[in-house]
Order: sequence, then C-alpha cells, then structure tokens
Amino acid sequence: MILRAAVIFGLLAGAADAQPASEADGAVLRGIDKISGQVYDIELRSGQTADFERLRITLSSCRFPVGNPAGDAYAALKVRDAAQGDVLFEGWMIASAPALSAMDHSRYDLWVMRCTTS
Repeated sequence: MILRAAVIFGLLAGAADAQPASEADGAVLRGIDKISGQVYDIELRSGQTADFERLRITLSSCRFPVGNPAGDAYAALKVRDAAQGDVLFEGWMIASAPALSAMDHSRYDLWVMRCTTS
C-alpha cells in the first residue's frame, strides 16, 4: 500500500511538473457490474456522493491539464460499501492508467473517464 501510494504521488507530482493542472467542477466515472455486464456512466460534482449499485462513491476533487478537461484526468475518490459502510477504495484514480490505482472489488469495477467543467 505504501509503495502504491508513493508511485501514485510520484506520478501526480511528475504530471504537475510537466503541465499545470486545473481544478474541475466534477467528473464522469464509468462503472461496470461484472456479473450482469451493465455499464453505467456516473456524473458527480466535487463534494457530491452518488450510489452505484451497492457502492457509495464520493468525489473530492478532479484535476486535468490546463485547457484540456478531456485530457489526463485524475480524481480523488472514496468508495464505500453502501450497506456496511466499509471503505473499499480511497485515493486518486487516474484516467490514463486505471490499473495503477484501481478499486479491488469482486463484482464492480470503477474508473475515471474525464473531468467536467460547468
């Protein structure tokens, strides 16, 4: 866990050095139910919480390269089990590298598509 956090921090720090980031109003996430095959797009505003099947997702922040909200977005998320309240994921997800910091769940998959502005 510490190694993964260090790698992600290094990636985010490197991205910030290469190109300044802008704060977005929200994000579009994509979720999939691996059993039914249903795919969902979830649009959240910063600070908002939404339910996706049995998950409760909170978006803290979404950032993107200046002038390119459809670019390499990265979002700070907290994902909880809606019934039990257990935290399943908490951290940054990166649109261009979803496997780098992925939520590990047997039934659901979730990743960042892009940031949204107004």
